[in-house]
Amino acid sequence: MPDRHTPTSAREQSRTDRPGRQRDAFFDNAKYLAIVLVALGHSWSAIKTDNRVLEGLYNVVYTFHMPAFIVISGYFSRSFDMRPDRLKRLVTGIAVPYLLFQIAYSLFRRYAGHADDPISLVSPYYLTWFLCALFIWRLTTPLWKLVRRPLPLALGIAMVGSVTPGLDDNLDLGRVLQFLPCFVLGLLLKPEHFALIRRPAVRVLSVPVFAVALAVGWWSVPRVDGGWFYRQSSAQDIGAPWWTGPLMTLVMFGCALLLTACFLTWVPGRRTWFTALGAGTLYGYLLHGFVVKGTLYAGGFDLAERYGALGTVVVTVLAAAAVTVLCTKPVQRVFRFAMEPKMEWAFREDPAEVARERHKQRETAGV
Repeated sequence: MPDRHTPTSAREQSRTDRPGRQRDAFFDNAKYLAIVLVALGHSWSAIKTDNRVLEGLYNVVYTFHMPAFIVISGYFSRSFDMRPDRLKRLVTGIAVPYLLFQIAYSLFRRYAGHADDPISLVSPYYLTWFLCALFIWRLTTPLWKLVRRPLPLALGIAMVGSVTPGLDDNLDLGRVLQFLPCFVLGLLLKPEHFALIRRPAVRVLSVPVFAVALAVGWWSVPRVDGGWFYRQSSAQDIGAPWWTGPLMTLVMFGCALLLTACFLTWVPGRRTWFTALGAGTLYGYLLHGFVVKGTLYAGGFDLAERYGALGTVVVTVLAAAAVTVLCTKPVQRVFRFAMEPKMEWAFREDPAEVARERHKQRETAGV
């Protein structure tokens, strides 16, 4: 619907319609809803003991919430190449935040959680594994554009990762490899694929699919080791026969793909009250861990468990509210120094980038 900010001239309209000039409300909505599920999952992990219903729901959410986030990350990495300005953003937007938050979480764990573990930059702690993985995945993007069958190759690598013990000891490579097919899938997707799953018929079909998923999640609680849902450890590390690793890799990828499609079909395509929060989901992701761990160290989850279902509802509401606040603009402004540092002092000036900036300025001025 047009509003008072809608461009009126043909020149302005043509500039607005160009790719990259406007954020897509659908993807911002999807990122926000996915990050809320991430926060809920981390909160439920502390109170799901002896609650089969909650643990079943937890297993369902862990089947697809990070795959959905990773697929979208892959989709928006399609244009990545080794151009200097993109490598610079990779360093300032992913590598530097990884280093800062890895140190921050390690110190927080040491002084708030009373742990004496050494600070390590090669052993991602808690949430920082995603930044490490995204850095590696994005660096390999040109390779996935080059090979003939990228998705089968990525699945093969993931299956190898599922039978290689000890990978999670360094850079959390177990997760890097086992979630790799989700990132590669995102690289292969096009706008028409998302339009396909957003049709009303698919939305209707997603209801029984989710109902079955919830039933299977409840059934899986005493029967399926929770390690499979994290995609972190090898089959041998979980204590399962080696051949179950490749099999479960395919099963979990198929389930993640199906549930991600069902999740995305219910994501609104219009602007909503939470659309703007989609631009701050990485802030919410990295910061909400301090809230979850702080609550854990303070005994808040133990208190919630005493109140049963009421405690679960309170934890769920507070987790969703906390991560929502952490995605807002004021929080982004406060923590931008760590999440999006400029760091001009660290890089040489790229003549091509200077020329592109001048071109953008001329376009903005309507020249």
